[in-house]
Amino acid sequence: MSISITIPRLEMAMEEGGLAEWLVADGAHVNEGDPIYVLETDKAAQEVAAPASGRLIHKAAAGQIYPVETLIGEIVS
Repeated sequence: MSISITIPRLEMAMEEGGLAEWLVADGAHVNEGDPIYVLETDKAAQEVAAPASGRLIHKAAAGQIYPVETLIGEIVS
């Protein structure tokens, strides 16, 4: 089973967000609620928590800007 991690829409006008950095290495185990990456918007930067426990697989590079809903990672159990 896998859980998709996408760039979230934090406000109605938001169209893209920056994946500033991964806080957990590719392939590492995470627990639900652990911070896994930093999301940057034009207003702020914030840590985003893992939606589930499992192994984190990076699908996008840090330091890039992506449209909302872009798949940036997966958590596999």
